[in-house]
Amino acid sequence: MGLIERTTKALLLGELAGGMWLTLRYFFRPKVTLNYPYEKGPLSPRFRGEHALRRYPNGEERCIACKLCEAICPAQAITIEAEPRDDGSRRTTRYDIDMTKCIYCGFCQEACPVDAIVEGPNFEFATETREELFYNKDKLLENGDRWETEIAQNLEADAPYR
Repeated sequence: MGLIERTTKALLLGELAGGMWLTLRYFFRPKVTLNYPYEKGPLSPRFRGEHALRRYPNGEERCIACKLCEAICPAQAITIEAEPRDDGSRRTTRYDIDMTKCIYCGFCQEACPVDAIVEGPNFEFATETREELFYNKDKLLENGDRWETEIAQNLEADAPYR
């Protein structure tokens, strides 16, 4: 590039004018930014968020204590203890998940034969202490009760992939 061409470009400020034109074009387009706490983007039905234990419509917990989720968990974040009930069925007495170990792989959800343990749509579960991320059976059942409608819709939408 010659001296005359460089001088001409510098004096006419071509790059600056091109940048201003680009800015003006984008200024009038619709905005893509979300005002996060007040506006939330769409989530995929296959999104894997906070864990939850589900119940049957009659209120009985779904988990049959087969321990497949505990066996398949690569992070060994799930601990289950079970004992037989009076009617001969087996249910959990302890179901703990250490969410600090969980890698959200979804293997527990895929291994469960009765869709008892699922990863729900909740992604806003930040805590102030580490102990709050140790989920016990009561906390997991509470999550399931809170998110049941969304979980059922997501499982229905995800049915072709299962």
